[in-house]
Amino acid sequence: MPITYRAAGVDIDAGDDLVERIKPIARSTYLDTVVEGIGGFAALSSLPPDIQEPLLVSGTDGVGTKLKVAFATGRHGTIGQDLVAMCVNDVVTTGARPLFFLDYFACGKLDVDVAERVISGIAEGCRMAVCALQGGETAELPGMYPLGEYDLAGFAVGVVGRRAVLGKQRVRTGDAVLAVASSGLHSNGYSLARRVLEGEMKLALDAHVPELGCTLADELLVPTRIYARAVAGLLAALGESLHALCHVTGGGLSENLPRVLPDGTAARVRLDYEVPKVFALIQRGGPVELDEMRRTFNMGIGLVAVVAKDAADRALTALAAAGEKAWHLGEVTATLAGEPSRVDILE
Repeated sequence: MPITYRAAGVDIDAGDDLVERIKPIARSTYLDTVVEGIGGFAALSSLPPDIQEPLLVSGTDGVGTKLKVAFATGRHGTIGQDLVAMCVNDVVTTGARPLFFLDYFACGKLDVDVAERVISGIAEGCRMAVCALQGGETAELPGMYPLGEYDLAGFAVGVVGRRAVLGKQRVRTGDAVLAVASSGLHSNGYSLARRVLEGEMKLALDAHVPELGCTLADELLVPTRIYARAVAGLLAALGESLHALCHVTGGGLSENLPRVLPDGTAARVRLDYEVPKVFALIQRGGPVELDEMRRTFNMGIGLVAVVAKDAADRALTALAAAGEKAWHLGEVTATLAGEPSRVDILE
């Protein structure tokens, strides 16, 4: 009996079935810039005509061990939003407008229904970010992944005018530092979170946790917030008074915010806001020291905006109009010339 590719563990027919299913899902995200999407060997996109001296901005990321919660619960519908968020939120920190997104879905044995749910979530994330799901790759790799598991990677491309790029070159002493709330853990620190919540505290994913007001799985699967529309609102309202944006991911505020501050400055911040309950639960359940919490998790702050001092109120109004919870976190101060930028926490 001749050996087939299917006998070796790769089902080409299942892959073709998935492609046909996701074509209309992807097309529902297309923008006017899409020239050619799913179906060819590569995706083609034009540049928006209203951007002067356009620069392409790219970002890539994954979802990490948050996927383990999706596997354990069989809930795959929102994990795609996490993937889009982790990539797009990085890209928009430059002031870029998202253009298109590509995904990579790898598994040991392709379950077309599961893959369709994941990719539908990616498409929903793209709609939220106002970018096109323009292509991707599905890889069936026998022996690489346990049955029922998969891995995800995402690739986002945006565009920004050369003179409109945000970043440390715009930041000035006296600028206001504003915090924008996260939706929870987002997609960082799950190895520590699961070690504490499921390991040390012995909480079942389907257990109702009174402190959280929901099951543990509900909390752990809250999708990462996508800030693209909020950033667009800030750009429209503030123009050049928006100086820098920081996506708070692994490393927390103390390691991410200095990346958008020039040497010789510090962000003096007051952490007197109400931290989401899931972080307090993890800290107590470990126990985990506060410094370790702050360098692992976003602690309720998903995005930071650095704006001109006189534009702070306008920025907060624009963020509220975009549906975001935001507040004044601190200000940029001068340190010694040439000294690496840092975050100073005022207790």
